[in-house]
Amino acid sequence: LHEAFYVARTGRPGPVVVDIPKDVQFATGTYTGPKDVKHKTYQPRIKGDAQAIAHAVELMSHAKKPLLYTGGGVINSGPKASQLLRELVRLSGFPITSTLMGLGAFPASGKEWLGMLGMHGTYEANLAMHDCDVMVCVGARFDDRITGRTDQFSPRSKKIHIDIDPSSINKNIKVDVPIIGDVAYVLEELIRTWKAKAATVDKTALKSWWAQIDKWRAKKCLTYKRSNDVIMPQYAIERLYALTQDRDVYITTEVGQHQMWAAQFFRFEEPNRWMTSGGLGTMGYGLPAAIGAQIAHPKSTVIDIAGDASILMNIQEMSTAVQFGLPVKVFILNNQYMGMVRQWQQLLHGNRISHSYTESLPDFVKLAEAYGGVGIRCDKPADLDDAIMAMLNAPADKPVLFDCRVAALANCFPMIPSGKAHNEMLLGENVSDEEISKAVSKEGKVLV
Repeated sequence: LHEAFYVARTGRPGPVVVDIPKDVQFATGTYTGPKDVKHKTYQPRIKGDAQAIAHAVELMSHAKKPLLYTGGGVINSGPKASQLLRELVRLSGFPITSTLMGLGAFPASGKEWLGMLGMHGTYEANLAMHDCDVMVCVGARFDDRITGRTDQFSPRSKKIHIDIDPSSINKNIKVDVPIIGDVAYVLEELIRTWKAKAATVDKTALKSWWAQIDKWRAKKCLTYKRSNDVIMPQYAIERLYALTQDRDVYITTEVGQHQMWAAQFFRFEEPNRWMTSGGLGTMGYGLPAAIGAQIAHPKSTVIDIAGDASILMNIQEMSTAVQFGLPVKVFILNNQYMGMVRQWQQLLHGNRISHSYTESLPDFVKLAEAYGGVGIRCDKPADLDDAIMAMLNAPADKPVLFDCRVAALANCFPMIPSGKAHNEMLLGENVSDEEISKAVSKEGKVLV
């Protein structure tokens, strides 16, 4: 068991299966724990190659259009890695973006922050990725939600990849400078090397690069159509974020459109405040994760941003929250659809919708009360702030289900259609249904 925990927590963190025979489970004996735990064959490399780090510094110092691309590996490495990442940005002045799993490693309020990149990332982050000449990937794996069309992914850049997992190097994207090691150790050595070499950046080129990025920012790609009659899901997240600024907040999510809207509109300043299921994209993750976070942080506000379909995957865990007096808040963006499925049906099948609409959802207010929790419903924009405050100020020993009735057919934009490159994004405010239905090519459809 000690060995299993060693493997689970070192290198690239992950689950470990321990098979204990029944006779061992029933046996008795005296337990003496080991003084030191190691594994014969599992020995992750912690420190990066000094020569590769020096090469990376050389490339970075000569970059005209640099970009830092960060991922969940920064979070997994620990708080020190996030602090070192921030120091590197201060030293270099480079723009920085992140995957879904890396949100919070760099503060969203930072002037160098471009927002999340990838399929539902910002226009400025994706265009910067496409046009950069030196890209530094820190603790990310170039997965398909980030790269878009791989043969057009950041086509003119020299690529530096820092990762503790050797299997991630050159797996999806060929890189120029691979550095295998723990993010915190590598960043610390990279910063030390930068300072020792008295490395500088091309300030004129960097100023020009930032001017271009500011033009992309001016697109305001997260703009959406406002309504006084129906709650837009983006508006719901904006108001939730605004009304929780004075609280110590942890956010979990389920999986779907609401997850992407949360990533776009809830801004994170610190690591480990954002817990979501990326990669596998497991519907039902959010409520159990929120329960765990609430137990670990009993005085904090823990909110599961959910969809009406995803929350039903593990709704029975409301009884756990009630039993242990955990005041988790479940903020349900209820559009009566499996929204991401419906959006993809619109993209792939000419708006032919099948089995993604749910007519017979439960009454979430009554369901919350049936479990012994608190139920709140809101369907008017004018009432939203008061309803959110009622959720936040609910009894400190009861979970809350907040049924936020949002626009049924809202789509999650911006979006890189499957099979397209970063510079072929759909921006959402004025895109027509016909444009959406034709956005994915035949070649792209097979990649979904």
